[in-house]
Amino acid sequence: MKQKTNFICVTAMIAALYVVLTFIANTFGLASGVIQIRLSEALTVLPFFTPAAIPGLTIGCLLSNWMTGCVLWDIIFGTLATLLGALGSYALRKYPWLVPIPPIVANTVIVPFVLRYAYGAADALPYMMATVGIGEILSCYVLGMILLTALKKFRVPLFENR
Repeated sequence: MKQKTNFICVTAMIAALYVVLTFIANTFGLASGVIQIRLSEALTVLPFFTPAAIPGLTIGCLLSNWMTGCVLWDIIFGTLATLLGALGSYALRKYPWLVPIPPIVANTVIVPFVLRYAYGAADALPYMMATVGIGEILSCYVLGMILLTALKKFRVPLFENR
């Protein structure tokens, strides 16, 4: 029972952090559009530490997209991209430097199609893939690896079941 409660609490905290960080980025106009740098995407390294990050990131993305006024297709496919990225990150948890790659790839491939077909962005798909990909590299890889490195010191008290 204690482990299940811990899992739910960690999931909820990660989802809440994702929402808050998305709102901060959204305040500065960074969370959506062809060029986007979501601070919350740095959290995509958390599956390295705990499987609770998978539903946490997914729920956080779903809520963020809904609460920031995204269209239904963005809510669905943006959340799917985050889920796929989180699952991939968890699968690569034995290789810390590869953990950010799945969310980068998932978002670089999926988000430009959402921008084109859900929002009518007129830019070429390769251009949007490049801009979204650069934003994801900055968010997931640069910020994410800084976060992963910092949290490694606190792995046991933060993420290990007690």
